[in-house]
Amino acid sequence: MTNQKPVLKFKNKTFRRSFRLAFNGIKLVFKYEKNMKVHCFASVLIVIFGLFFSLKQTEWLFLVIAITSVIFAEMVNTACERIVDLCTSEYNELAKQAKDIAAGAVLIATIGAVITGSVIFIPYLIEWLTN
Repeated sequence: MTNQKPVLKFKNKTFRRSFRLAFNGIKLVFKYEKNMKVHCFASVLIVIFGLFFSLKQTEWLFLVIAITSVIFAEMVNTACERIVDLCTSEYNELAKQAKDIAAGAVLIATIGAVITGSVIFIPYLIEWLTN
């Protein structure tokens, strides 16, 4: 028995290259996925509102987690869709289920983000509207 690591054909050879490929993945999702553009537009609006209302540090933390969760879920959803499309070009019930489940994960993350944003911003909006 040898203690050699297996040689992986597509393994990144450098840490720097790993980052370059990861950033390329982010760029691809922004370029080709309409929903990612919607999520990012909403995120920019949330940041603007946060600056306008001078959110507390903890509130920013929760918003960053919520925004990151939605963007992460969208990227995983996109990867799942690409993998399924690569595996089959004809209708397959399991392929459909995989895509639906991944899309459901994005929906759950988005609902959580909307709830988080509502809990944070509604009191500020009420105070702003009543003053």
